[in-house]
Amino acid sequence: MRWPARVALIVPLILFAATAFAVDRGQYADVPEHIRKWFKDARSPAGVPCCDVSDGYRTEYEVRGGAYWVPIDGVWREVPDKAVIRTGGNPTGGAVVWYMTYQDNLMITCFVPADAS
Repeated sequence: MRWPARVALIVPLILFAATAFAVDRGQYADVPEHIRKWFKDARSPAGVPCCDVSDGYRTEYEVRGGAYWVPIDGVWREVPDKAVIRTGGNPTGGAVVWYMTYQDNLMITCFVPADAS
């Protein structure tokens, strides 16, 4: 099978697996509706949904050499430029990172800095 066909098969599976873990067990009951909607509507620059409020993690961040870095599980990781959302604002007041682990590889899928406008 050629690589475009493999990618076409694998990407939907990854997205399905990522959304399968998006569960709201009531822990976000006091999150205002406009912020909940912002999380649900967040999309990567490629147009892929970032997932849901349970998949976005508030985080601190640093800018090093023009790139964003975030700590995940105590390890500082560089945010891929293709994951940085520069439109749509950020009503949370803090940076948010979305990530998942696939085949033991951590992938940052979306990131919004605190000062996104």
